[in-house]
Amino acid sequence: MPNILPLELKDVSFEINGMRYIKEIDFTLNAGSNTVILGPNGAGKSLFLRLCHGLVSPTDGSINWHGTAAQKPGNYQAMVFQKPVMLKRSVLANLHFGLKCRGIPKIKRGPMIEKIIEKIGLSRLSKIPARSLSTGEQQRLAIGRAWSLEPEVLFLDEPTANLDPAATHVVEEIINSIKKTGTTIVMSTHDLGQARRLADNILFLYRGRILENSSAENFFTAPKNDLAQAFIKGELLWWHRKKLKPPAELKTHH
Repeated sequence: MPNILPLELKDVSFEINGMRYIKEIDFTLNAGSNTVILGPNGAGKSLFLRLCHGLVSPTDGSINWHGTAAQKPGNYQAMVFQKPVMLKRSVLANLHFGLKCRGIPKIKRGPMIEKIIEKIGLSRLSKIPARSLSTGEQQRLAIGRAWSLEPEVLFLDEPTANLDPAATHVVEEIINSIKKTGTTIVMSTHDLGQARRLADNILFLYRGRILENSSAENFFTAPKNDLAQAFIKGELLWWHRKKLKPPAELKTHH
């Protein structure tokens, strides 16, 4: 079966107008685990995901897939953003669109969509406009749309940042279901509780650098980095720096 993992980032940096937002990152993503990216606002979590997904290219260093299908990584990965992007059409049509873009014939889409829409709990809402869904329902649809593509790797950028606890619980259940199908998940979050529930591995980013890369168990029981220790305790990590706004070039509209 074609695959794209592992993904290797070697000495990766990203800068705009002399300002470095990602700094000399080395990281290898292997199959079979949930990797959660933690860090304060401005740490570079969203940009890191965009670099891995291929939405932006590094200023320095290299990002390479090494699987048998490494030449066409876009066919085996997907990404869902913090703010769900809904097409101006029904819930069902949103799901059809993703599969159509991937080249799946219409005759094959029906059974695939029926299975996914049931798993994300939106069957009864299939014919209503997607943009009329609640924020939580829209996020479930966005994740379902990505899941229907059967990606080997799924990138999630703070998928529950704007959701209440009940909606967050439903999304976390969907994420766990996706993992059970064999998809490797990489997600960012600001929620330490969520990281404890979902993560196998933790990447702790601060000011564009990976300061800690360890198992979730080791990170939460005995983090080696002093800033990671402070972050877990809920201490402020930005007292000595100005909060950087992401440059306009990094804003993604989908």
